[in-house]
Amino acid sequence: MTNSIEAKGVCVEYTLIRKQTRLLALHDFTLNVRDGEFVVIVGPSGCGKTTFMNVVAGEVEKTRGELLIFGKPVKGPGTDRSVVFQEYALLPWRTVWDNVKFGLEIQGVKDDAMKDRIQHFIDMVGLSGFEKSFPHELSGGMNQRVGLARALATEPRILLMDEPFAAIDAMSRELMQGELERIIAQTGQSVIFITHSIDEAITVGDKIVVMTAVPGRVKDIIEVDLPRPRYENDIKITPRYVEMRDHIWKLLRDEASSVLKDRLTPQASGS
Repeated sequence: MTNSIEAKGVCVEYTLIRKQTRLLALHDFTLNVRDGEFVVIVGPSGCGKTTFMNVVAGEVEKTRGELLIFGKPVKGPGTDRSVVFQEYALLPWRTVWDNVKFGLEIQGVKDDAMKDRIQHFIDMVGLSGFEKSFPHELSGGMNQRVGLARALATEPRILLMDEPFAAIDAMSRELMQGELERIIAQTGQSVIFITHSIDEAITVGDKIVVMTAVPGRVKDIIEVDLPRPRYENDIKITPRYVEMRDHIWKLLRDEASSVLKDRLTPQASGS
């Protein structure tokens, strides 16, 4: 199987203007994402998860290293990648139909060519009958479905999802995990999915990447060998699920403990 994303020793460094210092957000970050693979990234807050996703999206430029998308260096955003945000990022004056249409408009797709595509993806995310509704008339979970349909309608080869279900209630979140599993099984995109939830990571991912505290790098990669569909099966009580969850929890706990220890340790003063 070919790789859709290849990150080799990627580093990202920012200038903190107020402090007049440099922050190393990512250091020697190396990861391969196979074509059609669902990769979940977890790690301590501020470890660089979103930074890496933004590098893949072409919104942030790496400082060092190599990043290839389907074998070609990333030079900026592209139509082969689409992002689903945590905050929905819908246009409140547009209906469901017109919000899904938005990405296609940006790409310059003609009206005649986009109608069937818009309806197809609205149907796919379970919003048939809500085409004329506005975002304020929908629940959080339904708005996130609109955002997902908008991203899918542009037919990207890579889907980037930054904590997409964090802002919705627990029951809707679990339902959306099942829906996402079903949809990606149909569409076949490569996915990078960021979350703070270990349970969510195991439920949706083919592979889980655990990151270290900042500067972020890969601490461990866990292949999720549980059968699909996972939402319909009670996998959370299986020994393998419990073993995997415990392993990831310990990795994250160690990273969080090291961060706390560093913050509490007095810095030695120069003589």
